[in-house]
Amino acid sequence: MVSVVGWHNAGKTLFIERLVVELRSRGLRVATIKHSRGEFEMDHPGTDTWRFAQAGSEAVAISGGGRLALLQNRAQDATLDEIVALLPRGLDLILVEGFKRLPLPKIEVTRAGVGEGRIGIGSDLLALVTDDAPVGGCTVHGLPCFRPDDASGVAALLRARGLLR
Repeated sequence: MVSVVGWHNAGKTLFIERLVVELRSRGLRVATIKHSRGEFEMDHPGTDTWRFAQAGSEAVAISGGGRLALLQNRAQDATLDEIVALLPRGLDLILVEGFKRLPLPKIEVTRAGVGEGRIGIGSDLLALVTDDAPVGGCTVHGLPCFRPDDASGVAALLRARGLLR
């Protein structure tokens, strides 16, 4: 697992999208997990699954067209381990957006004018992805840095660090 962290609107989701496309083009199986800071709604009012949940079902699953979704009411947030246990086996990498306090290898995404500087994750930090990195990459405080569109460079770093299965 590798966690992608950064301030709100720094470009984490866009970078993860690019990295997933790059890793898939290399034939790798990738899953993504997003941690939300607040409540979220995946279902839409009026659908059958929404109606089941409104009726009081503790969990609603829907399957079809080669896809599966599970919506579950919980007293507290699921742990990362609980979420990972629900994922298919044989994945080459799990990319996590958020969960910045967990001891996972991390890539920090920054964007000029967004947030209050770096989050400063410490020894778990693998690399920086920043819009002010020069084309071809660089090193900042001993960390490799990449532009947000350099998913290939980050994929190569993950492979070199032994983080891809």
